[in-house]
Amino acid sequence: MPAPVRRIAVIGGGPGGLYAAALLKRLGPDREITVFERNAPKDTFGFGVVLSDETLGGIEHADPAVHRALREEFVRWDTIDIVHRGRVHTSGGHGFAALGRRRLLEILHARCTSLGVRLRFRTAAPPAAELAARHDLVIAADGVHSTTRATHADVFGPTVTEHRNRYIWLAADFALDAFRFEIAETPHGVMQLHGYPYAADASTVIVEMREEVWRAAGLDTATADASTARCAALFEQALGGRPLRADKSSWLAFRTVANARWSNGRTVLLGDAAHTAHFSIGSGTKLAVEDALALAACVEEQPDLPAALAAYESERRPVVASTQRAAAASLRWFEELAGYVDQPPRRFAFNLLTRSRRVTHDNLRLRDASFTASVEEEFGCDADTPPMFTPLRLRGLELRNRVVVSPMDMYSATDGLPGDFHLVHLGARALGGAGLTMTEMVCVSPEGRITPGCTGLYTDEQAAAWARITDFVHTSAPGAAIGVQLGHSGRKGSTKLMWEGIDQPLESGNWPLIAASPLPYEPGVSQRPQALDRAGLDAVRAQFTAAAERAARAGFDLLELHCAHGYLLSGFLSPLTNHRTDAYGGPLENRLRFPLDVFDAVREVWPDDRPMTVRVSATDWAEGGTGDEDALGIARAFAAHGADAIDVSTGQVVPDERPAFGRSYQTPYADRIRNTVGVPVIAVGAISSWDDVNSLLLAGRADLCALARPHLYDPQWTLHAAAEQGYTGPGAPWPLPYRAGSRPPPTGRTDAPRPRLTLG
Repeated sequence: MPAPVRRIAVIGGGPGGLYAAALLKRLGPDREITVFERNAPKDTFGFGVVLSDETLGGIEHADPAVHRALREEFVRWDTIDIVHRGRVHTSGGHGFAALGRRRLLEILHARCTSLGVRLRFRTAAPPAAELAARHDLVIAADGVHSTTRATHADVFGPTVTEHRNRYIWLAADFALDAFRFEIAETPHGVMQLHGYPYAADASTVIVEMREEVWRAAGLDTATADASTARCAALFEQALGGRPLRADKSSWLAFRTVANARWSNGRTVLLGDAAHTAHFSIGSGTKLAVEDALALAACVEEQPDLPAALAAYESERRPVVASTQRAAAASLRWFEELAGYVDQPPRRFAFNLLTRSRRVTHDNLRLRDASFTASVEEEFGCDADTPPMFTPLRLRGLELRNRVVVSPMDMYSATDGLPGDFHLVHLGARALGGAGLTMTEMVCVSPEGRITPGCTGLYTDEQAAAWARITDFVHTSAPGAAIGVQLGHSGRKGSTKLMWEGIDQPLESGNWPLIAASPLPYEPGVSQRPQALDRAGLDAVRAQFTAAAERAARAGFDLLELHCAHGYLLSGFLSPLTNHRTDAYGGPLENRLRFPLDVFDAVREVWPDDRPMTVRVSATDWAEGGTGDEDALGIARAFAAHGADAIDVSTGQVVPDERPAFGRSYQTPYADRIRNTVGVPVIAVGAISSWDDVNSLLLAGRADLCALARPHLYDPQWTLHAAAEQGYTGPGAPWPLPYRAGSRPPPTGRTDAPRPRLTLG
């Protein structure tokens, strides 16, 4: 029979460690639990703590005594004020609860003491390994600078990422009447204030800015008192001329902590020792308290400690990962704040509120319909028209809505010829309501195919087959547009069909490959390409222009040049795949030269009234590859050469990439290009709901949204999005033969009669 968990040591007396101790003692009164805290009882960092209703519900269920004590202390409010260029934008319905961190600790100290937990203040904990030798469980709640994590880094596998902004925690001796975000545009750069009340007479005030702004303002050399006074002067309006105060406050750079494992034998990480998430979503104490709830429950429910620690990590890791993704989006938004300050005022406010993607257009409309309506009015929505169904003009093409069927390789062609499958596939999605339906990457030569199943536009027979498809779209889905994506596989060609072995070379019938440099895609696996010489460059450019001329004759409304995902033109752009020493290699200006040559040549033969877009990989997700500044340079260059929009994707350039997958995970790259370069963008990457589309458009992060898998799941995704929002306007007309299906079909009743009598 497994040994019970009776002797427990907790390293760190913050909220997470204290609450874990209290819960475990309450569940097992005979347990011997000791909390080691190196500081005095009233020593603490920061001022106010924000907890969500969800967290409070968990506390109430697990320990009503703690919940009652907290409830008596909470300051509650439901509005957010955003102050930008002297204008205050207020959004309601948000619901916050806060109290002082010191008061929270006092409540937890009292609860632990009443239960019999031993609190050892001003006492450094012995090493975790030493504690584990004489305890059944060691909880390492020793914070962001965890000694336990550092000592056993070989087991926990920590990753600590330091970010670009500097911030300082301060307090004001009065209560703000809302959660307040205020922007200060100074001669040194943009600074921001985050403030919220945590008592009837006190508020937390955090001042944050980019490190270069911090240095330019001289705050890097200022004393704590001088910094506090400067911050009060910068945000005098928000403070009503009142001072700020510090409490061991200093300027910090936020560090995101993650760990490959959360336990090591009998030792387990909790709270900031295991993970951190940026303060702009109010998550640190919330996550630690929720960790404590989960750990205590798993210890109680599981048959032994290894099972309990495994269950704890299994339960909490997905929640933490989701929170960290939201926090990363919020953090990045504030790092890029200078790129948003010129947005229209209501768009700026909406953008700030939806920065983490946890608050969305639909969610915000439920919270504050009047605020959301004002944002929609500024955007230009007609009455009762969701943002996604507003038209967009690119040159002579007016798209009836902002939904794009993203290019998706189907690997279903024969000798490059699109057939009935492509007619049905693309025709169904055009009938499904999307404003623009894109083909897969259509290859400009037989050797430019990825697989034998890829389509082409290198023969007149192929052009005629594509004309059959464009004619169907224009005839059967009036108002829908269809675009062609032209590309060349480069070093990623001559491979098997995706479902036979993605990126794996053909077993027979291979064709020679070309690339910017003679680097195989997967060393030891992929074929080695030949580096293009002058004659090869000229030949490829001619293949692109010939394909573009055929595309024009075939009736495509828009042409996209594929310069992403490690294919031929992308291979010139990335420093990881372009090792040339001639005029086409080296600095970005040179790496851009050939893709721009091809773009110019295609633009010259493509009809002037039809738009051209360019798909790019805005990051390679790999060290030494394309990064933020290169992505901006690439976008600026194509925009200067006449690109009507940039289709912003990421990755797939090198096989050892490490993408940060998640909902809408690529949209921050589109956002940055749009709001820095000022060019229209198409956002892609795990955009899955119409609410996401509306949110991205209203926030000014994208002009069009391209969706792939949702359109495979539901070819009529756009029409269903309109129906679900009650929209029946011109942005999403149902084809006449389908109009009877514009409402969900009735289903059988599943409710049962309610009990009316209770008989003894």
